[in-house]
Amino acid sequence: MAGKGADKKTLSDMTQGKKKKVKDRAVSAELRRLLALFAPLPENERKFLQPLFENAAFMKITLDGLQDEIRENGTVEAYQNGERQSGFKISAAVQAYNQTIKNYNAVMDKLIDRLPAEEKKSDSLSQFKLK
Repeated sequence: MAGKGADKKTLSDMTQGKKKKVKDRAVSAELRRLLALFAPLPENERKFLQPLFENAAFMKITLDGLQDEIRENGTVEAYQNGERQSGFKISAAVQAYNQTIKNYNAVMDKLIDRLPAEEKKSDSLSQFKLK
């Protein structure tokens, strides 16, 4: 049998839980925006593309979070390898951002390619493409 404090959540657990809920809501809102943008597609095609929509929404919100982290902590971080080797390197947040934005743009290119020609010319697409 577990001790008295076994089911109590720590402050850190509660904070992480709140952050996850906020991120989940943001991803859901981004997914709704994407689905509205791609409403001209036939329903069966939208269903087929659903995993791409979900990944694009997640990546967009992740990119927003990484941008905040980079603004707060900068683009480089100190490192220490052993006693005598130290210096600065590109931050993990920047590396993650660079890889994620490439993937996001690749997914968005695939999605935009599925739109009819007249929809591709729409100004509303520019808000979803990041460079």
